[in-house]
Amino acid sequence: MSTQHGSADRPGVVDAPSRGRGLAPRLPLGMADFGRRGFRVDRPGPRERLERHARSFLTGYNLAAAHWPRVRDAVDTLPAEERGFAHEGAAMWAGQRDVFTRGRSVAALLAESGADYPHLIHVGAGWALAVSRLPFPVRMTDTPLLRWLAYDGAGFAEVFFGGRRALRRRAERAGTDPVRQIRLAGSGRALWFMTAGDPDDLREVIAEAPATARAALWSGVGLASAYAGGVPAAELDTLREHAGGHLGHLRQGVVFGATARVRSGIVPTHTALACERLVGTTPAEASTWADRTAEDLGERTDISAYLDWRERTRVLSTQA
Repeated sequence: MSTQHGSADRPGVVDAPSRGRGLAPRLPLGMADFGRRGFRVDRPGPRERLERHARSFLTGYNLAAAHWPRVRDAVDTLPAEERGFAHEGAAMWAGQRDVFTRGRSVAALLAESGADYPHLIHVGAGWALAVSRLPFPVRMTDTPLLRWLAYDGAGFAEVFFGGRRALRRRAERAGTDPVRQIRLAGSGRALWFMTAGDPDDLREVIAEAPATARAALWSGVGLASAYAGGVPAAELDTLREHAGGHLGHLRQGVVFGATARVRSGIVPTHTALACERLVGTTPAEASTWADRTAEDLGERTDISAYLDWRERTRVLSTQA
């Protein structure tokens, strides 16, 4: 299935925020438009939901710029399902602020909202890494285990702004390097948006990637299917079949996505549906798996701890 990526009026050209010019005061909500991004526009239902999530991200960024340092009250005016995406966007703004001021804005956002949205805040901070092109870490957070989610966020941002060309480049360069593998999982999440969750398109794109990249991509797809949703049960069933030998990685992503939703206290019906169809469990049970597999890893700062967490979760979700 053919898809085009890049700006609709300038194929191959992307409109990421300018680098090195200070903080953008506002991001236009039109950046979320799938037609502008070159994403799939022939699936109106998924497109509408996923564009709404992307707009919520941009809104969160703008709310952080307007209301800093008291962001939570502003974000809580949004529909409950969208607040995680808005915190992700707010964390991008905070991460950029840290890059340019050498401050502790991400840590401040975690102090305010980290009890409910720790995963999304760490992921959002990674967007700033992709935009600034600075090496990680950038005085982001002292959180030992979840800090590695910033790489996931950087991988998402790279592909969201750069399209299929960026995904291909990321997949070809990943190899077995752990940092690049984590970024690649974020690219897999972005692929869910690029394809509007089409299981056939997802299988085709991932099959074209090098073998060493496919597991991480499937993991990212699984996370997006649970957290962002947008597709009916029948397509989730097809997705499960298409994952084939990478089903465990797809399930690991679903567990992580469900865990983030459960942590926020806001669990949409699409999260429960993804857990049921792809893993055969509930969001609450999936969250206990993620907690159990991280029990002795929470204070470790090495990247292998995060990779162990993913692998343990994959094994447990396959055995359950």
